Amino acid sequence: MPALARRPRLLILNASLNGDTGNTAAFLAEARTHLAPVADLTTLTLAHANTPDFTTLLPALSSADGFLIGTGTHWDSWSSVLQQFLEAATPAEGTSLWLGKPAAVVVSEHSVGGKGVLSRLQGVLVTLGCIVPPMSGLVLSRAALIAVDHDAHAARDFWCREDLAVVCHNLVEASAGTQRWQTWPVDRENFTARWA
Repeated sequence: MPALARRPRLLILNASLNGDTGNTAAFLAEARTHLAPVADLTTLTLAHANTPDFTTLLPALSSADGFLIGTGTHWDSWSSVLQQFLEAATPAEGTSLWLGKPAAVVVSEHSVGGKGVLSRLQGVLVTLGCIVPPMSGLVLSRAALIAVDHDAHAARDFWCREDLAVVCHNLVEASAGTQRWQTWPVDRENFTARWA
């Protein structure tokens, strides 16, 4: 990665119900390995019993240049702790807390529902005032990870762990204002092939 104009401050917000022990936490830990060499990181885990209320999160949110938010998928929605966080954040909509700050999203799912969660959450973040950089959200599913183990060629068009590097890169680029975007692999040949 070329040198950045400045080292951005990023907030990793773990909004998983399982806190630091779940699948989302594992993916956010992988994201940290991509982000730590090029950004200053703060991590908050909402599911901790001792997590402070929204007003005490304001300093970390305010000082961040960008956000990486992780959640699981629960009945076609994000976690209840993320819902509570977003409800508490409502009075700050359109303020400097969010306005123009890039936000990336990582959603974990067991089998289905994650893409809807990703799209809706990106919409909420834009409404709060954030910007969504290109290719800055993905869904990592148990089903896709199993597919990679069974037929790596067929699974090439699924989101995979390697795509997390692209999400992190684009978040850093947007937060630093450099905008040297990366893309993940895209199936440009067989996307219309019949597979049923």
